[in-house]
Amino acid sequence: MAGGDGLLSHDLLPGEKGPQDACGVFGVWAPGEEVAKLSYFGLYALQHRGQESAGIATSDGKKILVYKDMGLVAQVFNEASLSTLLGHIAVGHTRYSTTGASSWQNAQPTLGRTAGGTVALGHNGNLTNTAELLQLVHERYPETDGELARGNTTDTAVVTALLTGDLDHTLEATALEVLPHLRGAYCLVFMDETTLYAARDPQGVRPLVLGRLERGWVVASETAALDIVGATFVREVEPGELITIDENGLRSQRFAESKPAGCVFEYVYLARPDTTIAGRGVHEARVEMGRRLAAEHPVEADLVIPTPESGTPAAIGYAQASGIPFGQGLVKNAYVGRTFIQPSQTIRQRGIKLKLNPLKEVIKGKRLIVVDDSIVRGNTQRALVAMLREAGAAEVHVRISSPPITWPCFYGIDFASRAELIATGLGVDEVRQVIGADSLGYLSEDGMIASTEQPRERLCTACFTGKYPIPLPDSALLGKNLLERPVASNGCDPGPDAEFEAVLDPAILRETALARQGQIPFGDPGRQE
Repeated sequence: MAGGDGLLSHDLLPGEKGPQDACGVFGVWAPGEEVAKLSYFGLYALQHRGQESAGIATSDGKKILVYKDMGLVAQVFNEASLSTLLGHIAVGHTRYSTTGASSWQNAQPTLGRTAGGTVALGHNGNLTNTAELLQLVHERYPETDGELARGNTTDTAVVTALLTGDLDHTLEATALEVLPHLRGAYCLVFMDETTLYAARDPQGVRPLVLGRLERGWVVASETAALDIVGATFVREVEPGELITIDENGLRSQRFAESKPAGCVFEYVYLARPDTTIAGRGVHEARVEMGRRLAAEHPVEADLVIPTPESGTPAAIGYAQASGIPFGQGLVKNAYVGRTFIQPSQTIRQRGIKLKLNPLKEVIKGKRLIVVDDSIVRGNTQRALVAMLREAGAAEVHVRISSPPITWPCFYGIDFASRAELIATGLGVDEVRQVIGADSLGYLSEDGMIASTEQPRERLCTACFTGKYPIPLPDSALLGKNLLERPVASNGCDPGPDAEFEAVLDPAILRETALARQGQIPFGDPGRQE
């Protein structure tokens, strides 16, 4: 997978999946600019947030065109396709699936009709009341013929359907009515034929920023995307805010009270290091995590090395604070990405060396401190430690610049299920034994939070603490495949819709509503894969 620097990081073993973010979104309103190309480069800067599909929608004021496909941004678009996307408004999206399968039908931006025209929408995050919202769609628009009817199984398609509205409401008015119904994490960038919109959930779980071009405006998931298109950072889109941009300029409206709970894992791993979140540079936050890690878990050693590339800033900080030299002990093949060729058995046995290879002359005989950002299942760290010992390391001490991950995320990061998270059932020394390290140290929760320079009460730490700032429904109404329809054994005809239809069961929906109000405990929210 792509790490926070846009390079591969956790996916070092065949079949090993690390944490993945939901998506990256980009929007631009700029008469006289090549908005499709601006969107392309904006999405290129956001590629680390999703590598399954990419798409861009544009409008010339009269009609909306959409081009999207499976693959990386550079694989989906070329000069010819971008030249057909004319207009002065654009919405772009790069996807990793957290609700709905990875398929062309689920690629974004989604398209839907409104009372006055068309809406194209891109979404970063994950809704927790999708089932409830789907019921609302069926109640309001029983004859819906949008993307839901054509096989789209994402929470994004559900929101798009709800924006249909009626003749008495503009898309802006409809959005202000619909947005308060949404629960969970969402950054929405959407447009009709004449106007660009951006909205962020009341907790502001995922980042969303506003930038200024000489002839227009830009909204994007990260400040790094503003930099690449030459936009000046203006401010963050506020939690609970709807921004509207058209020929009359920019206007802001509140649809909910702001209750900030930004994702702390953006600082740890997800965001690019050259991004700024809530006024704090991500790179400097990660270096500080390394410094605090050295103070909390010192050890005598000869060399500090990172797990490329996401462990590098923390390793630099660890070396600075400890006085132990920093070195590059591992070389990464930067071109090993989303390979569709399965390794042969011989290569599979070499495992991690397909993507990482040790510098034996640097490692041999050395006591090493290996710094990484997190441990998910532990398979990668186990293979890495074994490889370093094989290369001649005298000792291998693993240091992690975040606390143990023990809970799944329901707000836009696709972790393993709780049962698969190695730290869920094991103590630190037991994890150390599993990965084969001489010692293991995790950064404390206090150290991690202090490094972000954000107040604790303004951060979501659910994956480390199990304290979810947005209440969750029953586990039966959560999961990536919530809206997927089963397929019959012949592979052609639709199978029974019992699971899908259960989503619309009034009794389940009532229980969900009560749970959201705190009247029914939801129990262990282990992700249903």
